[in-house]
Amino acid sequence: MTDPITPMTSWKLRQALSADSLCHAALGTGAAFQDLPDFEQSAQCHIKPQVRLTSVGGARIRPLYTRCQTALRLAMWHQHSIAPKAQDILNQPVREILHLSSYNCREIRTASGPTGRMSTHATADAVDIQGFVMAEGQRILLQDHWQDGGERGGFLRAVRDGACDWFRLTLGPDYNALHSDHFHLQHTGWGLCR
Repeated sequence: MTDPITPMTSWKLRQALSADSLCHAALGTGAAFQDLPDFEQSAQCHIKPQVRLTSVGGARIRPLYTRCQTALRLAMWHQHSIAPKAQDILNQPVREILHLSSYNCREIRTASGPTGRMSTHATADAVDIQGFVMAEGQRILLQDHWQDGGERGGFLRAVRDGACDWFRLTLGPDYNALHSDHFHLQHTGWGLCR
């Protein structure tokens, strides 16, 4: 995960995401996690392969039960976007990444209500990030600081843009009101970045 970004990076990431053993090996180069047995609530709701992620780089994470592939994308986002942007914009590292969840056996939510289709959270192929705690203790939350025209809002927008490089789908407050307080980051998707 700490290798510099080169034209080979996207190929290497695709390889790591394609096989569970390669995913675990790559994740082990820059994250603290525990392998767990696969979790299956139903055919539609499961976490395979399941990991319990507790930090990426130097940033803590309240234990996050998710797929290895989602965890690896999160770790790459921290390494190559969050950490450098925190130093560049705020002159301090991120101490903790605040999340809402990854796994949640539910349908996709829209402004008009449920859709009848299962959310990517039902397979832990997504994670919702609500903000960050900086080294000096300052909390930067999407709900409070997205509209901030200063450094905090600039940092959130920069890391949202960076998430688009590492996740297949990135949704935030600019997408709709349902995402006003978090980034929805998906391991799977069609490349939307809003």
